[in-house]
Amino acid sequence: MSLFLSMAAFALASSISPGPVNIVALTAGAQFGLRAAMRHVSGATIGFTVLLLLIGLGLSEVLSRWPWLTESIRLAGVAFLLYMAYRLASDDGRLSAKPTLQPTMLYGAMMQWLNPKAWLASVAGMGLFATAGDAPSVWRFAVIYFVICYASLACWAYAGSFLRHYLGDAARLRLFNRIMAALLVGCAAYLLLS
Repeated sequence: MSLFLSMAAFALASSISPGPVNIVALTAGAQFGLRAAMRHVSGATIGFTVLLLLIGLGLSEVLSRWPWLTESIRLAGVAFLLYMAYRLASDDGRLSAKPTLQPTMLYGAMMQWLNPKAWLASVAGMGLFATAGDAPSVWRFAVIYFVICYASLACWAYAGSFLRHYLGDAARLRLFNRIMAALLVGCAAYLLLS
C-alpha cells in the first residue's frame, strides 16, 4: 500500500467513525438542512486541519512538557460536549422557533479543538506519517486529511438532512434531539472516565 493510500485510510477511519463532531453534523443536517450544516462541517474541517498542522509542526512537544495542558483540554472538551448536549436536549423541536443550536463554523472549529478524539488522531497520525516534523510530510498529510475529513463530515450532515424529512413533527424532532444529546453525554462520560 502506498504512503498516500495509508494516509487516506487513516484519515477516513478517524473521520468517518462516530464521535461528537459527527453527531453534531448529523443533528445540524436534520434540524437545519444540508446547506446550514455545511457551516459546521467547514469549521470542523478547518479547525481540525489547523490542529493537525500545529501538532505536526511541534505542538506535541509542548503538550508532552506540560501534561496539565492536555488534561485541561480534555476537561474543557467534556464541558463543551455537556453544554452542547444541554442545548440539544432543551430544544423544543419546533423548526419555526428560534433554534437553540445553530450550526456555525466557529462551533465546528471549537468542537475539534476541544475534542480529545481530534487530538489523538492528530498526534497518532503525525507520529505515523510525519516523524521528526518533516514539513513536506506534515503538509501532504494535512491536505489529504482535509479532503477526507470534509467529505466524511459532509456525509454525516447529508444523512441528517435526509432524516429531516422524517423529523417534520416537533415531537419526533424533540426525540431525535434528545437521543443526540444522550449520545453527546455518552461521549463526554467516555472522555471523562478514560
